[in-house]
Amino acid sequence: MYKAVRARLCALMCGARTARRDAGMVTSEYAMGIVAAVAFAVVLYKVVTSGQVNAELQSIVKRALGAQM
Repeated sequence: MYKAVRARLCALMCGARTARRDAGMVTSEYAMGIVAAVAFAVVLYKVVTSGQVNAELQSIVKRALGAQM
């Protein structure tokens, strides 16, 4: 019984070490994630502030505000 408990404990500890070793991102991955998020935000800002999209958003808001209840 002692060997079985020891084997189970060893398996749990080895699994915990493996999970801990590959648990998160490294600094370079964080940096690449931030760069990608900023690039996406810039593209989204440019699209939303473009003339055609801006006019469409304004028309949607005007229709919503002018709706009869």
